[in-house]
Amino acid sequence: MSTSLLTQLKEMTKVVADTGDLETIRRFRPEDATTNPSLILQAAQQEDRRERLAVIARESADIDEAVDRVAVEIGSEISELVPGYVSTEVSSRLSFDREATIKKAHSLIERYAKNGVPAERILIKTASTWEGIQAARALERDGIRTNLTLLFGFAQAKACADAGATLISPFVGRILDWHKAQNPDGDFSGDNDPGVASVKRIFEYYKAQNYATIVMGASFRNVDEIKSLAGCDRLTISPALLNELDEEHGTLERKLSAKSAKVGADDALSEQEFRWAMNDDEMAHDKLAEGIRKFMADQKKLEELLAKLRQ
Repeated sequence: MSTSLLTQLKEMTKVVADTGDLETIRRFRPEDATTNPSLILQAAQQEDRRERLAVIARESADIDEAVDRVAVEIGSEISELVPGYVSTEVSSRLSFDREATIKKAHSLIERYAKNGVPAERILIKTASTWEGIQAARALERDGIRTNLTLLFGFAQAKACADAGATLISPFVGRILDWHKAQNPDGDFSGDNDPGVASVKRIFEYYKAQNYATIVMGASFRNVDEIKSLAGCDRLTISPALLNELDEEHGTLERKLSAKSAKVGADDALSEQEFRWAMNDDEMAHDKLAEGIRKFMADQKKLEELLAKLRQ
């Protein structure tokens, strides 16, 4: 009997669970796990967490502290189930504030340390704005590892690697969403998927430049996108798609390899060049702004939930 595609994928790519659900993590045994405001909100709404959340909400000095404590508590639980990284996101409110992002990251790392989780197990996530990338540059110098998320454009990827980020999360599915909206009748199957093409380009560029930054494809809409990126450093996958991969059998072909990288050298981007490139890339500009808004909307819902529990 042939092995599942998930088993084969794990042999060429580190599989990461894109969820805060502990049962899913136990079942699929991923290398790492990623969370974001939307996933933390989902985990916080689980009935078996409600009593504990009420305690946290009432013990915290304010809602901001309560949100951080919830994120770190869920992240600490996840850290016991995966051998690698756990990603925890800085508030989207800070996406354009370098200094506040740095301060918040240190605070989250300190909270993890109190829970017995060392800094080297945590990736601090921040949006791939210019300010977020520069915050990551400073944090990496301080020994705090980072995950640059909401990444849609090549300029973002270049700047993240130049900043020495530990990992980036280019969003495959949201890029596809944008192109489908612009061209509803277009053929986006297989290698025509613009999100897949974006990650391939970034992967090959990083390997050609010998960047240590990890490329982790994220935000998948279907298993075909995942199959097309087999061999990428890491792929963070939702529970539904992990299940599909686990149930499907056959032969999974490696699609990405460092040996195929043939991109020439390139200079680092200045702030002006970065901002112009983002302004010139309509898709990346639109999806970055939209992503920040969506994450912030879910954080506000979590804040409202915790505020009710404080009463």
